[in-house]
Amino acid sequence: MSILIKPIITEKATGDSELNNRFSFVVNSKANKIEIKNAVEAAYGVSVEKVRTINVRPDRKTRYTKSGMITGKTKAYKKALVQVTEGETIDLYSNL
Repeated sequence: MSILIKPIITEKATGDSELNNRFSFVVNSKANKIEIKNAVEAAYGVSVEKVRTINVRPDRKTRYTKSGMITGKTKAYKKALVQVTEGETIDLYSNL
């Protein structure tokens, strides 16, 4: 079971990592905070102070088309905000 799925690289997450040394990841929905902490420390070689998790709900959309009403939704996922010890950083762009 892979715990870390992918890092979140958005404008808000990048600003948060630069200012507060806090990084965002999409993680397995069954993973807990201790497993996420151990996975980040093993993958990136940094020490983690705090882990906060968020269950992101799916977004629902409805469109009115020529063939009728179409509904759809995005996937739900779990997001982890990882606070790294001051002075350490994670280079997310070297693994691309």
